[in-house]
Amino acid sequence: MARTAQTSRVTAPAPALAAQLARYAGLKDRLAGAGLPWLRDLREAAAQALAANGLPTPRTEAWRFTNLRPLHDLSFAEPVALVGSEAERAALALLPALGRWRAVLVDGRFRADLSELDGLPEGLAVQPLASALHAGAAGLDGLLGTLARPDQEPMAALNTALMEDGVIVRVAPGVKVAERLEVVSIASAPAERAIAFHPRLLVTLGADASLILVDTALGAGAAAYLNNPVAEVDLAPGASLDHVRVQDEGPAALHLATVYARVAERARYESFTLSLGARLARNEVHVTLAGADGDCSVHGAYLAHGQRHIDNTSIIRHAAPACRSRQVYKGVLKDQSHGVFQGKIEVDQIAQKTDGYQMNQAILLSPEAEVNSKPQLEIYADDVKCSHGATVGELDEAQLFYLRSRGVPAEEARAILVQAFFGDALEQVPDEGLREALSALIAGWWEREGGAG
Repeated sequence: MARTAQTSRVTAPAPALAAQLARYAGLKDRLAGAGLPWLRDLREAAAQALAANGLPTPRTEAWRFTNLRPLHDLSFAEPVALVGSEAERAALALLPALGRWRAVLVDGRFRADLSELDGLPEGLAVQPLASALHAGAAGLDGLLGTLARPDQEPMAALNTALMEDGVIVRVAPGVKVAERLEVVSIASAPAERAIAFHPRLLVTLGADASLILVDTALGAGAAAYLNNPVAEVDLAPGASLDHVRVQDEGPAALHLATVYARVAERARYESFTLSLGARLARNEVHVTLAGADGDCSVHGAYLAHGQRHIDNTSIIRHAAPACRSRQVYKGVLKDQSHGVFQGKIEVDQIAQKTDGYQMNQAILLSPEAEVNSKPQLEIYADDVKCSHGATVGELDEAQLFYLRSRGVPAEEARAILVQAFFGDALEQVPDEGLREALSALIAGWWEREGGAG
């Protein structure tokens, strides 16, 4: 049922990389914070790394199953700010309220007119990145760019060189934010041209602070575009972050997201990603458990149809003793869609008493759908408990027959079984309201795209 994807031997065309570097050269003196020496150096180093390493190709092991040829086929124009555009307002109106407060980006740029940030509690600060950089970026030197690795991840290099705006979220030590905060990124996707944007999300939680953050990406149109976000998450000792990400981009979109998280002692990072859209999507997560007794869970659910491609790649590094990590991804693929799971657990020699687990499960609803699964363990400690696994199959015919024999129509029966399949994954989301909202989004996707396999 699962088939190994054929690895392309085609090298990324030089013009694709040259166009990105030329865009940086033309913009670098006008980007937010261009007058800050440390930021200028950070951007320049990223651009040099991109020039040296190039854009990823399937010849790169980390991108073996994901080909960026659709990116090479596009030439990008500058995004144009459309203040007051009804398309973005309509997209927001269709989005269920996933947070008490909402920061909105359109084409990678903060939009105060669409955001709802009144009444933030004391100790929670939300600020547009561009505004902070124009104001002198107090406190950002040594924070922005500390976790990202543009020398190793080309898409992070592209973001670092070209980021224009984003959102900074700070929670003061000891502050436990009771209600959810949402960051929404909307692509206007004008039909007459392809656009590319590179938003940055910076999240810092002080000691023993806590927050539930919902990170949503939407496409307001059907045109092609590139959304290349990078998030940096820094959790102080005892801090706790629930990070729920929803990707429902346009049908021609390229969504290439990278998340970096550093988890100090006794801190907890819980991540859940729901992928529903985009022509090509990659969710790459790097977590470093940097302090003893740290805990992280990186989970996800994905659905794809047509010829869409969804890649979930996660690397958890245990760099301290007595830490726990979990990675569980579940996917449903139909038509000629393609899913990828690459999960890796790295255990340093110092990280004794490590407890690591990863699992990927997929259901294929057509013989043309395929999934590649690549779980990995790299262990240098002696006293550890690590395991991984993967299963690929079809919907259970006995369960389908049971439901059909009781008068349930075929498409409804499939929908029931798909919702049940995702039930375990959704249970990893601690917030009950968010679980219900995510379940409704899955049900909506199924109804929208058709349940017949």
